[in-house]
Amino acid sequence: MLKSYTTLFFVLAAAITAGAQTKRSSAKKDTVTHLQTVTVKGYLSEQPVISVPASVSVLGAAQLKLQPDNSFVSALNTVPGVRAEERSPGSYRLSIRGSLLRSPFGVRDVKIYFDDIPLTDAGGNTYLNSIDISGVPGVEILKGPDGSLFGANSGGVMLLSSTNKYADSSYHSVGINTGSYGLFHEKANIQQQFGKNLLNVNQSYQAYQGYRQNSNMSRNYVQVADKWNYSGKNELRFLGLYSDLTYQTPGGLTLAQAAADPRQARQPTPVVPGALQQHIGITTTMYLGGLVNEYHFSNRFRNVLAVFGNHVDFANPFITNFEQRSENTYGFRTYFELAGLPQENINWKVNLGMEWQQTNSRISNYGNNRGVKDTTQTSDDIHSNQHFIFARYSADIYKRLHLEAALSLNWYEYDFKNLYPLNQTDFTNRNFTPQLMPRLALSYQFMDNFIWRASVSRGYSTPTTAEVRPTDNIVNTGLQAQYGWNYETGFRLRNQDETMFLDVSAFYYRINNAIVRRLNADETEHYINAGGTNQPGVELSFTDWLIHPNTNHFVRGLQFNESFTFSKFKFRDYADATTSYSGNALTGVPQQVFVSSLQIRFPQYISLFAQHNYTSKIPLNDGNTVYAKSYNLLQAKVSWQPTIGHRTHLEIYAGAENILNQKYSLGNDLNAVGNRYYNPSPLRNYTVGMGISF
Repeated sequence: MLKSYTTLFFVLAAAITAGAQTKRSSAKKDTVTHLQTVTVKGYLSEQPVISVPASVSVLGAAQLKLQPDNSFVSALNTVPGVRAEERSPGSYRLSIRGSLLRSPFGVRDVKIYFDDIPLTDAGGNTYLNSIDISGVPGVEILKGPDGSLFGANSGGVMLLSSTNKYADSSYHSVGINTGSYGLFHEKANIQQQFGKNLLNVNQSYQAYQGYRQNSNMSRNYVQVADKWNYSGKNELRFLGLYSDLTYQTPGGLTLAQAAADPRQARQPTPVVPGALQQHIGITTTMYLGGLVNEYHFSNRFRNVLAVFGNHVDFANPFITNFEQRSENTYGFRTYFELAGLPQENINWKVNLGMEWQQTNSRISNYGNNRGVKDTTQTSDDIHSNQHFIFARYSADIYKRLHLEAALSLNWYEYDFKNLYPLNQTDFTNRNFTPQLMPRLALSYQFMDNFIWRASVSRGYSTPTTAEVRPTDNIVNTGLQAQYGWNYETGFRLRNQDETMFLDVSAFYYRINNAIVRRLNADETEHYINAGGTNQPGVELSFTDWLIHPNTNHFVRGLQFNESFTFSKFKFRDYADATTSYSGNALTGVPQQVFVSSLQIRFPQYISLFAQHNYTSKIPLNDGNTVYAKSYNLLQAKVSWQPTIGHRTHLEIYAGAENILNQKYSLGNDLNAVGNRYYNPSPLRNYTVGMGISF
């Protein structure tokens, strides 16, 4: 099957190349939209994405605007290799290339930064659901292990931006939308230039009653970003945010329960109460702040220094207990860059840097008396520390060969002590052996618009705080880090005016000591190292303006987008006391995902966007005895976007999701106790909204 898909990709590429030549020769003079070259900053300096020798995807403000703006999920799932899930409103899970196995909820094994400031703490946890998507006009995703510049991770890196680099320096916007199941989302944004100072403020409020019982969600969000150009190219940037997120969790259902009434919450049993009785849910209050200073000593030598900190209060009344966490993170990241003197045949840059983080957590568990804290069960202090130094050399040789070599040396340790019931006074230390994470990559420009690339990199991912101290309340000092090597190749192809772009990647990632979540009979969890996994895959991303943007025809523009993910991920050598899982498909990972979309522009500022997502069946347990069925999701959005005067833009839109009324679960409980795997997602639902910017 993989061979047939690969052949199809190359045939498609050849056809597209021929079509691009025809398109250039017959292009109309009435084309009025100039498309900007897509660039990335993920590798420390901005460069065109076509020449980056890595698997990189970019979601800009224009692409994000097409998607529902109430969640990251739909937009992120357009990126091949990325799977975002939302089991109930606000309950995110995110994985890149199969890292979901470690995440009952949240984000693990993926490093996330927000404007050069780590959103991922030293313990490996990321509260992505605290961020409102309205405050993020740009996303870069670096797929595969990239610890050479960003520290321990084996899934990938995601970089969020707080400002739109293509927007006017000063603007104001407000928006509101509402929809099925009690959806309401209000947002406001102000960006204002004051001399050499650029201030951006985002505020939003979102509420959602949810499709199922016990799935109410609300989030208050304020984000402030400021950039002060204090001399020449030198800048001081500030990012601060406050998020107060509360959401209920309805819990998993059995297949029979989901078929009988998919809107019900988890039901009680003779010995265990249900979700409604225990008022299960999560509250997360987060404060984050950081300063980033970029100083240019000369045209060739600069330094970037970031200092940051955050505080999180987390509460989770669950079926069996009530967990409460108080977490404080602080740290810094800095790097120097030296560029060589421009030469005809070679241009080079060298980077040298360091990142250091400390997260201090107090984690306490209590009895859950119908949503109220009861008797203390256990309480622990855990201090996590990670730091690394990194170096990178990049060179452009004869304007065709781009070469990168990078290396980091990573340290990780945690200290812990039990406050109750043992009342320990001294911390116990768990120190991991320092690890080297190299990366070697190159790209070669065979023609002006065709570039081939290849890379090899080492992934290394330490256990997170939630894995070291899981819900069984036992600190597992024996849990080891997972590691492996990723081998990758691919190519990018574009046409002359950059209205067509094709990106194909093929990779093989071999992980050792894979961290796997297991559940106890009482539904508490623990984690083990499960041998390893073999993860070969193919990813394709394609976009083309089949009809160029214009002002004269009935169809003022027609854009087609396609992404394809093929993941043949398997356990290599994984067994427990009674069963061998070696050779089984990796739990929670669909083998195939197609996401196709059309954007059509019409006269009178009317546009239509439609998107189809096909996801193949998903193994729900390590034994591969239970699968979630494949599903087809169809969504559409029609909008009217007139311009009033010179600067005022109005948008009125209506959208529909799950138009085919599919019965599916966008986020299953893996290896669930009692066969409660399923979290049914909403059937057909609708949204209407409007926004104005000036």
